[in-house]
Amino acid sequence: MTFNPYLNFDGQCAEALTFYADLFGATDLTLMPYKDAPDSEQLPASDRIMYGHIMLGEACLMASDFPPGMPAKPMESVSVNHPVPDAATGQKIFAALAEGGDVTMPYAPTFFSRAFGMVRDRFGTNWMIGVAPDEQA
Repeated sequence: MTFNPYLNFDGQCAEALTFYADLFGATDLTLMPYKDAPDSEQLPASDRIMYGHIMLGEACLMASDFPPGMPAKPMESVSVNHPVPDAATGQKIFAALAEGGDVTMPYAPTFFSRAFGMVRDRFGTNWMIGVAPDEQA
């Protein structure tokens, strides 16, 4: 059994998932806009994303946009944790996520990880990037 994070956006889903797919080297990027739904579903004819995901190995990060006109609440209380194999890989990913975003905790050594940091990216997604504890020297 596993859990798959599902992110919600207010019109930035396609841009965010495309960025994440490139940054993480995803093997699959799926974007399904509302306008591609069957007419029988009576969904808005919109370019907003009704369903999207990226695959990174067996891991799946899913996302969608709120439908047009629906009030959207930003992702405030949840973070996506992404363990990295080493500090240099983490630094590269952290820097890319921080570009245009807000650093919550600078990427640096901690008592529990060789390197760890928290950032809210320009799309409003909170990330925790760190070297897994079993990788510490």
